[in-house]
Amino acid sequence: MYERGSSMEIVFHTRNGELAEDFRGIVKEKLISLDRFSITIEGIKVEIIHEPNPRFGKSSHSVSLTTNGSGPFLRAEGQAFNDVAAFDLAVNSLELQLRKHHERAKDYARESLRQKDVVGE
Repeated sequence: MYERGSSMEIVFHTRNGELAEDFRGIVKEKLISLDRFSITIEGIKVEIIHEPNPRFGKSSHSVSLTTNGSGPFLRAEGQAFNDVAAFDLAVNSLELQLRKHHERAKDYARESLRQKDVVGE
C-alpha cells in the first residue's frame, strides 16, 4: 500500500500478518519528522514481517526500513515482540544514520579574522 507523506512516499509491505490502522499513523508521523535533517528522501519502504513460529518469542515481529531517492541509500532493521516496538528500534537506527550523514555534510571551514580581506582599503 502506498501513502504520501509531506515530501516522501511511504510503501507498506507486510508478510504473514495484518496491520492496524493506528500503526500506519504512527509510522507516517515518525517518518515525516525525519525531514528535520534536510536530507532528500523521496521514498521509504516499510516491510513488516510476522514470524508465526512461537519459538521466536520476543523477536517474532521484524520491521525493516529502506530509503530511496537522490539522498543516501539507508537501511535499518528492528526486531521486537510487537510491530510498534520493532518499528521504534528501526527508526532509531535510521535516525542515527541520517544524523551521521547530516553532520558530515556540514561545512566546518572557518576563517580567522586575520585571514580575511579588509573591505574599503
